Amino acid sequence: MGHDIRDRADISALVDAFYRRAFVDPMIGPIFTEVAHLDLEHHLPIFTDFWETVLFRAGTYRRNALQVHLVLHAKAALQPEHFERWLHIWTTNIDEHFAGEVAERAKLQATRIAGSMLRRVQGRSGSEFETLKTRQALDERDLLAR
Repeated sequence: MGHDIRDRADISALVDAFYRRAFVDPMIGPIFTEVAHLDLEHHLPIFTDFWETVLFRAGTYRRNALQVHLVLHAKAALQPEHFERWLHIWTTNIDEHFAGEVAERAKLQATRIAGSMLRRVQGRSGSEFETLKTRQALDERDLLAR
């Protein structure tokens, strides 16, 4: 374990190590290589922009990550186990290289992003609170059912 994630160089190293591991993973690797046909060298700076924006609000990522996942899902249905595996590799990779507040935030944000992406590709709300209902909404529904 090392220092906390401090800057773009740290994010770049993290993203590089993660995707090199993910590309050869038996479960999710084929999604990157055979379905998306991702050019890793081309996309590493884009992935770095994404995580720099997520972790440091850098504003360097200006694409639509959801749209990319929707296109992938249309080609090969992304399942909960794909997102779980992605998250496992991501968090393990962080734990092997970094420790600190930003590293913990990177794991938390990845958990939130993976959950939201899964819900969205399934055609549901991206919100982790989608199943919460207010007492008033429940009472109104009961009144309408009578």
